[in-house]
Amino acid sequence: MEPINLFVPTFRIDETLAEIRDCLERGWTGLGFKTVEFERAWCDYTGLPHAHFLSSATTGLHLALRLLREKGEWRDGDEVITTPLTFVSTNHGILHERLTPIFADVDEYLCLDPDSVAARIGPRTRAVSFVGLGGNVGRWAEVRALCRERGIKTILDASHMAGTWVGDRHAGWDADIAVFSFQAVKNLPTADSGMICCADAELDAEARKWSWLGINKDTYSRTLSSGSYKWHYDVEHVGFKYHGNSIMAAIGLVALRYLEEDNRHRRHLAAQYEQELAGVRGLAVVPIAPGCTPSRHLFQILVEDRDEIIVQLNRQGVFPGVHYRDNTIYRMYANAAGSCPRSAHASDRIISLPLHLRMSEPEVRRVANALRGALEGAPA
Repeated sequence: MEPINLFVPTFRIDETLAEIRDCLERGWTGLGFKTVEFERAWCDYTGLPHAHFLSSATTGLHLALRLLREKGEWRDGDEVITTPLTFVSTNHGILHERLTPIFADVDEYLCLDPDSVAARIGPRTRAVSFVGLGGNVGRWAEVRALCRERGIKTILDASHMAGTWVGDRHAGWDADIAVFSFQAVKNLPTADSGMICCADAELDAEARKWSWLGINKDTYSRTLSSGSYKWHYDVEHVGFKYHGNSIMAAIGLVALRYLEEDNRHRRHLAAQYEQELAGVRGLAVVPIAPGCTPSRHLFQILVEDRDEIIVQLNRQGVFPGVHYRDNTIYRMYANAAGSCPRSAHASDRIISLPLHLRMSEPEVRRVANALRGALEGAPA
């Protein structure tokens, strides 16, 4: 029996190779060319006003904090309210900028709870970093309104939200900065890359400098410009080498063409999971927030005795995942251990069931049956 894995990326190989071949034939594989094309295509798809292609979402999350810190003249030790239930990229950037992560608890959607956020706001709160876990929008609108009232900046960690819609607006339209991931197993997969989307044109311009070592004119722009002295540029910051390249953008351009179709299939599989698991005792399906059409990067459930359930699923050839462990478990953030009980509770019980484009309805049924059997055999 074939194993059913959590993620199996799918690429349209012939179309993708054609896009990559275009880069190779033109002799341009780095910043520019396809990266510019992908940025425009992403803005056209999402309706977001600005998009800058980066080497990863991790770099984007760090860059978002650097941009806001520079513009807002934040001081070392200023605070960013964030979630403990996320991949550590979300929170490492806070420490990179010598800021203080303040962990707020999660709600039933496993996203930041607005009441917990409000309780954590203090005189040194400068931003809130909100994670749309699994492509779920949660109560983002409430958190965003709270921040707007208090003059607090918002960063939407939209790593799972490529193709998440709220009504007719794409996720990220109302954030100060939104960061998307196109890592290998995401809904819009490359090998690794990301996109930083700033609401403000000035921040977008600054992002392009900071991601290219602080240089105020990238090589591709200089190549396209007319006149002499194309090698003349200034270096305004001690920046980073965070920009994306044309090979990754070429892969992303093809994936973007199919994103809506692919996400519809993911939502279809998720709906079948919900039908198969309805009434099964011993598990709770993490709900989707009203008004959200999610990307469905993840289908998550909560169960007791999670680790033993996963072992039993593995014996049946089913290999789920855990997204995520509460970050306060890790020594980097252990000072906040015990401060977010709902996150800790979920962290011990979360399972992400297999969900990818190559899955069939019979495979969803097989996963559900294996899960049902594991739960029935689990200790009381």
